[in-house]
Amino acid sequence: MQNQEIFKKPVWKAIFSMGIPSLISVLVMIIYNMADMYFIGFLNDYTQVAAVSLIMPVFSIMTAVSMLLGNGGCTLIAQALGAGEKKRARSYMSLCIWTAILLGVIIAGLIIVFSNPLLKFLGTNEEMWQYARNYMLILVVGSPAMLLNYAIACLVRGEGAIKPGLIANFVSTGMNILLDPVLILGVKMGVSGAALATVLSNVIGIVYLIWYKMHHEMILTFNPKPARESVRHLGRVFALGFPNAISNILNGVASTFSNQLLVLYGTSAVAAMAAAGKATMIVGLLQMGLCMGVQPLMAYYYGAGDMRRIKEVVMKLFILTLGIGVVFGAVGMLGSKALVGLFIRDLEVVALGQKIVCIQLLSAPFVGIYYIGQNFMQATGNALMATITSVLRQGVLLIPLLYIMNAIMKMMGIPTAHVMADFISIVVTSVLTVIIYKKVKNQLKQKREA
Repeated sequence: MQNQEIFKKPVWKAIFSMGIPSLISVLVMIIYNMADMYFIGFLNDYTQVAAVSLIMPVFSIMTAVSMLLGNGGCTLIAQALGAGEKKRARSYMSLCIWTAILLGVIIAGLIIVFSNPLLKFLGTNEEMWQYARNYMLILVVGSPAMLLNYAIACLVRGEGAIKPGLIANFVSTGMNILLDPVLILGVKMGVSGAALATVLSNVIGIVYLIWYKMHHEMILTFNPKPARESVRHLGRVFALGFPNAISNILNGVASTFSNQLLVLYGTSAVAAMAAAGKATMIVGLLQMGLCMGVQPLMAYYYGAGDMRRIKEVVMKLFILTLGIGVVFGAVGMLGSKALVGLFIRDLEVVALGQKIVCIQLLSAPFVGIYYIGQNFMQATGNALMATITSVLRQGVLLIPLLYIMNAIMKMMGIPTAHVMADFISIVVTSVLTVIIYKKVKNQLKQKREA
């Protein structure tokens, strides 16, 4: 198929062909994520900003499930195509799409039933309760559409079809930006309008993908029959997608513990951390997006047994992620006041957010190493090691460090804990990547000689 020609280009061209659209997708996603809080900021009510922040762990759960299927399926699809097995790739596609729909319905039902205890666990106080509840319930009703939209955009990368996933992101984000001011400010729905805009924009993204499929030859299929043929492989999909998924889940869990600590310093502290988080996520998401975009390339080369090209991809990704970290980290520190001011109008809260931004960006130049290692492990089938690095960074290290550093440094210990967890994880992931690289190299050599 024409889509697969992208895997056969020279490495630099292949990286840019797959990585740049992924970077653009991430930039679009950043705008998408910022849009809600930006327009809510015009309400001059940081209580609503804080309420949206508290519900982010729920959003993280939905993103995690879509990553579980999207990234896991993407890797298997690319490996199958690298081995010349088109029918198997199609069955993986169908399996992931229908599993996303089913899990979306299950998640929506569970969260609706347990909404009150969940809101309490997330750290919602009386001041934020109704805003947080309204925002959460509208989001979860639309969770099947949200899971499906993101999962398909990831899955089609596995067949080298970068264009439809990228355009779907543009369509969804564009509609979200158009709907946000109308529903939040025009119709005066506040945070409820932000949630509704998110759900509707995801539905529109899916409609575009269905339309694209009807007019182009793709492995993408909505036929449930191939899914039944590959149900036994669902465990492999979960295993390969689990590292990214668990990272998002643990990020949400850590965010909950962080908010529980921040609430002790007042609603303004929660709002400041939320605004700072939006400002600093740009660097990490760009590095993550680049590595995830190129992961199918590594998976394809692994399926084809081409270790030389895998090594070349890893080295060139290191150069690119380091550059992104240095440039955007410096811009974030220098422009911290303006970035935080996009979401918060209260000057005291802005000043607090600036301090948090400058702390959290200290690890920015090097976080790309973590994402390179993790995606290399997944692409070569080492899902367990990739999972260990995810659990280490967001769970084993971060959650205890939040409490330790809060006890030592009070509120500023919370962003400091994130930086410490980053640096330790980068070192551990680097060591594991070198070990696994040597192991995979020997395995492919023995396979060729057999």
